[in-house]
Amino acid sequence: MGNFTSRSSGLSSTAACGQFLQEVVSHNCIVIFSKTTCPYCKMAKNVFNEIGATYKVIELDEHNDGRRLQEALAQMTGARTVPRVFINGNCIGGGSDTKELHQQGKLLPLIEKCAPCCTETNPEGSGSGQFESTK
Repeated sequence: MGNFTSRSSGLSSTAACGQFLQEVVSHNCIVIFSKTTCPYCKMAKNVFNEIGATYKVIELDEHNDGRRLQEALAQMTGARTVPRVFINGNCIGGGSDTKELHQQGKLLPLIEKCAPCCTETNPEGSGSGQFESTK
């Protein structure tokens, strides 16, 4: 199901972090920026596991530049909290938001609209971004 990248070479600047975030989000249908001990992060991952979606996880507390990435996410999304969940390049919010969208029946349609660019295998080999409907 979910795969993750936990370590990376150093990202020297906020601009480099922003570029890294854009690349990850644009090449994966579902991306979760997470921390390993966060219960809301686990909630979001569980929602995608339940529906059988493949997603990419960046564990900020295990990433060399996790603090900078979290700051860049705050600038990008307007919220510093984790998880920050992206579907098809758009931030849908956090764990509670993800669970609520699923309960309302709005999450699967978002995933099914993923752009073709988002279903290519990531060069890091850490998540295909592909989704297969279980209907």
